[in-house]
Amino acid sequence: MVSLVGMAQEQLNDYKYIIVPKKFDGFKKVNQYQTSTLVKYLFTEEGFQTVYEDELPNELNNNRCLGLTANLIDDSSMFTTKAGVVLENCNGQEVFATPIGKSKEKDYKLAYGESLRNAFKSFNTISYSYNGKADKTEPVTVSMKNDVKRIEEKPQSYEPKNKQPMVQQEATRENQSYKDNRPKPSNLKSSVQATAAVPTVSSVVINAKKSALGTLYAQEIPNGFQLVDSTPKIQLKIFKTSLPNYFLAESEAKNGVVFKQGEKWFFEQYVDGELKTEELTVKF
Repeated sequence: MVSLVGMAQEQLNDYKYIIVPKKFDGFKKVNQYQTSTLVKYLFTEEGFQTVYEDELPNELNNNRCLGLTANLIDDSSMFTTKAGVVLENCNGQEVFATPIGKSKEKDYKLAYGESLRNAFKSFNTISYSYNGKADKTEPVTVSMKNDVKRIEEKPQSYEPKNKQPMVQQEATRENQSYKDNRPKPSNLKSSVQATAAVPTVSSVVINAKKSALGTLYAQEIPNGFQLVDSTPKIQLKIFKTSLPNYFLAESEAKNGVVFKQGEKWFFEQYVDGELKTEELTVKF
């Protein structure tokens, strides 16, 4: 264990900066749940020179190999928030990874805060001190002609895919839209209304019973929402699919789907081999 800690410390000492993204992969918003500000603060507390990715000092902007980029690892499950941090060098190679911290807090800001602080306890055995090694790295000579050629060629291979995807979808609280760009033999419009995306559900909700859960309130989580009652207790977690207003649903005791027909929401699941449908009251 001592030798592993020593190796980790020696590797970290080779780098002068920690670079923190303002929006981690998997999150929709900048500094969601205050994860970016907390990670920057925790690294600064450990003695690192920590900067945001869009506020690099000149020497780091000219030589990204002076720093390590912090990436958030989110391994959360339904009822436990699990998070840690991986540090990667300028070549995308992993240099150091914290253990995964855990939290049972229901509030996501508190949960990510607690899990990240637990993950950073691994730095208690590491005494960071920059050794100046990155400053002594030999500069790399490159051919500007070849670089320009590669820059010009790179967008050509990706532009058609990113610029005109086959399917365009937006599913947020403010906007629900779905657009199909695949070629069609007729002159029908490619814009499909959200209600047309699930044309077969009308036949299965006729005998739906009102759910006993009462009014549920939707709280945004990564890739979906959690539906809580007035307690507040999490009754269901619903996750987005490729169809608008159609979610995969799960809880400790239930698995099924939640979908919207007209102005009403429904939850469907199989109970002892029989399909059961309940009408939900959901407020977003």
